[in-house]
Amino acid sequence: MAEEKYKFEQNFSFSPLLNKTPSFLQDKATLQLLMKWSMLGRISVQYYSFDQSFYPYNSHNFASMFFKDPQVISNLRKMQAGVWVPLDSPLVCVDVEVVPCSRVSMDLLDPIYSCSGILRPSGNVVKCFHDFYPDYDELRRALQEEDSEHYDVIGREERGEFLFRLFKHLCLGGELCQYEDTVTPYVHLTKLIYKDLVSVQKDPQSREISVVSTVLKVYAHDESGSCYPGRRDEEQTFAYLIVDPFKRHVCLFYHCYGVGGFTL
Repeated sequence: MAEEKYKFEQNFSFSPLLNKTPSFLQDKATLQLLMKWSMLGRISVQYYSFDQSFYPYNSHNFASMFFKDPQVISNLRKMQAGVWVPLDSPLVCVDVEVVPCSRVSMDLLDPIYSCSGILRPSGNVVKCFHDFYPDYDELRRALQEEDSEHYDVIGREERGEFLFRLFKHLCLGGELCQYEDTVTPYVHLTKLIYKDLVSVQKDPQSREISVVSTVLKVYAHDESGSCYPGRRDEEQTFAYLIVDPFKRHVCLFYHCYGVGGFTL
């Protein structure tokens, strides 16, 4: 009991890993897609190391200490009016949502491929009738709208998975997104980013692969209200902490919806 109490009350310290960059942000083809989807320059990944053992039940305490750590505060940036700015006001609290993350393959998306109302056999996305939904498609409808006849193709449990959330974020894109005619680029980049951000291990006996990362969706508040990842409640403005408990590394995966910030 004393040991459990100590773990719950432990204090974390963080150090930025300034030389660590995910491979997807170094790939030219990926950067071109992110620019096409109006996400380039508004998406960032930062890595930090931490000094204590992490336990999933302690996620809220971990996230709160992350945003209060002087090393984090001095390096943390958010997008505001198209430019990167520091957090300029003291934080009052941090809200944390533990995001399920158990998938080790892309088969979660198989029901989308099997639904002829969303995708053609070629993988092309089915367009909506222009009279009702100009410049819209059935994939985005199925991802967003509960009254879509294809919304239930993906179950509630699967929709909660980080892999699906990442796929959805990429499909919806940024404010000036040029959407794809085929699902392939979305699936390819989802797989690439997921492999970059999430850590796995193989059981030496069963040889089965399992996810070891804990994913936390985070929202920080100052005295004026929500301030990080943004002031406005926007689905495509998000921040995830992705914790590797064995390496003692945490990745901050961030995107801010809007215009501006594009670089290549």
